[in-house]
Amino acid sequence: MKFSIFIETESQEVIGLFRNVFSASEGEAEGQVIADFVSTLIATTKQQDLVGCIAEENEAIVGCIFFSRFNVPNGQTAFILSPVAVSTDLHGKGIGQELINYGLDHLRTLDATLVFTYGDPSFYCKTGFEQISEDVVQAPWPLSQPIGWLAQSLDGNKIQAMVGTTQCVVALNDPSLW
Repeated sequence: MKFSIFIETESQEVIGLFRNVFSASEGEAEGQVIADFVSTLIATTKQQDLVGCIAEENEAIVGCIFFSRFNVPNGQTAFILSPVAVSTDLHGKGIGQELINYGLDHLRTLDATLVFTYGDPSFYCKTGFEQISEDVVQAPWPLSQPIGWLAQSLDGNKIQAMVGTTQCVVALNDPSLW
């Protein structure tokens, strides 16, 4: 398995991966919603505000994750992890976890100190995320499943409670995604 940083020439293959993975698990309509989201994320997010990581096997992209800039009230350098996809036939082999850890290591080289995600705690906690309350850091939109609001410190410091609003990139600034 080869891990690398996403480059824009891989966009169509990555969008197809997200469409296929989410169609298989959530239905074709949801697969198209996520594919459209990924397409918009790539097209509308400034290069310095988007970090994609891919997993390749036999020169085919079998996994992809994106981190996008997340503005927090105290000004720390933060990103949010969304979305994540691994080829359906490779689920359960730890590729998603390896890919996330690869991405977290890369974010550390960019001096990022916080990373957030919104998803299944039982999966993301395997890569160092912890459940947090919106009393600590507010999500950009009301959460349909508050149990899924997760974060981790990349510099070893405890995440401090912050007062004020947060802001994500334009593509993620859609209440239906939350």
